[in-house]
Amino acid sequence: MTTVHPLRRAALLCGLAVLAAPAIAQDAYPSKPITIVVGYPPGGSTDLTARTVATELGNKLGVPVVIENLGGAGGAIGAQKVANAAPDGYTLLVGANNEIAINKLVTKKVKYDIKDFTAIGLIASQPLVLVASTGAGVKNMAEFTQKVSKNPGKFSYGSSGVGTALHLAGEAVKEQGKLFMTHIPYRGVAPLTSDLMGNNLEYGVFVLSSGLPHIKSGKVIALGTTEAKRSATTPDIPALAESPQYKNVDISVWFALMAPANLPKPVTDKLKKALADSLQSPDFRKKMEASGSTVASPTVNIDQFLVTEVAKYKKIVEFAKIEE
Repeated sequence: MTTVHPLRRAALLCGLAVLAAPAIAQDAYPSKPITIVVGYPPGGSTDLTARTVATELGNKLGVPVVIENLGGAGGAIGAQKVANAAPDGYTLLVGANNEIAINKLVTKKVKYDIKDFTAIGLIASQPLVLVASTGAGVKNMAEFTQKVSKNPGKFSYGSSGVGTALHLAGEAVKEQGKLFMTHIPYRGVAPLTSDLMGNNLEYGVFVLSSGLPHIKSGKVIALGTTEAKRSATTPDIPALAESPQYKNVDISVWFALMAPANLPKPVTDKLKKALADSLQSPDFRKKMEASGSTVASPTVNIDQFLVTEVAKYKKIVEFAKIEE
């Protein structure tokens, strides 16, 4: 029988302990509060989604989940922080199309890419809505198409900024309808709303939840929502895709839970399960649906979804020649 010197045995045991430490740490995850970064100020749709899902994740994981609002650069500052964070599951991102899939396509200032994240899952989505001012003189997509096509360059549409999902939805309408309209980027929804209601702008694109109060009050006219099918929230507003000319318009604002790249699989699996369980929570679903969102199916393959979305936006960006 071989005898191992006590000092050598201690060294071997120490080495084994070091090797086992990461596995033990992963098994113990989470053992402290988790931070979800939101790349926008409090109060917007991404922030609301993050706070709603944070409550559920905290309940499922048994630790506090706190929100850090880090606004700026269309969500890119917050996303960059998460891309640079340690891949330990304690710094996550709830992001929307812009910072996850679009920003990189429209500006060279963004240094991160989708490969710099571990995608945990899709949370929810909201359609956008194309609206007309009351002075535009159109009530539906047929009238809109006829009027704009007969007057190339005469009319404008507004969005909440260059390279946003709202901007790309407007460009998709132009591409499919073979229309020539000028895009007017606004610094947020408030000035866009003001110009539409004041008849200083003919058309605009809103997130449905932002546009709905003005549609219901009759201050703007809904022409169509931008997902492939009508929204359950507004079954009386047709989807643009119902018009044959716009059958391929399918753009929404979506929200996803992301982590830094190279997240250990045990941690990834725990987060995926916690998110899937959260999406099934009746309280969570009620709150999200009240905000105008449709809760995602836990079975959505998030990696495949992101590949498809990036390809779709890339085509629109190239058509519209968007670059900052």
